[in-house]
Amino acid sequence: MRRIRYLVATSLDGYIAGPKGETDWIVENPDFDFRALFEQFDTALLGRRTYELTRMPGAPPWPPGISVYVFSRKLRQRDHPDVSIVADKLEETLSALRAKPGKDIWLFGGGSLFRSVLGAGLVDTVEIAVNPVLLGAGTPLLPPPADQAKLTLIGHEAHKTGLVYLRYAARRTATEPAVATAGPA
Repeated sequence: MRRIRYLVATSLDGYIAGPKGETDWIVENPDFDFRALFEQFDTALLGRRTYELTRMPGAPPWPPGISVYVFSRKLRQRDHPDVSIVADKLEETLSALRAKPGKDIWLFGGGSLFRSVLGAGLVDTVEIAVNPVLLGAGTPLLPPPADQAKLTLIGHEAHKTGLVYLRYAARRTATEPAVATAGPA
């Protein structure tokens, strides 16, 4: 079964975007191979606000071969023909995607979508690039209200840039542990 992996950059104080949605604080890591990262996925999951950020002028397009699903009650499919808009049935949609053959699924963001997918017990890994910056405010990694989630560390890397990559397996229930396979972030 395909894994749903939440990969995200965060500030040291736990924000995934600044107070105005800015991400200019994210440290560039010259050693990071984005092409290798994208090759691990064929599906991306985005909330509406994150999707809108990816459509702003200058934002890079998704590489060919990645199907994008946007979870939104406001957007209409007819206005966004290049992506799949999902208005409801989150668990049903994600269970069907996980059951299809293919590569892993990237839960790209944002925080509210992460909270919903985590709350449904469908997140397999949480992979965080902790940036050496304190923002003081912004979009939290996990916005309230959220249930407690137990995680198990499966990998970590520290870089000269000050970035620290942390990889955790999410435990869904006591009887159904997440598959914990360490691989590239």
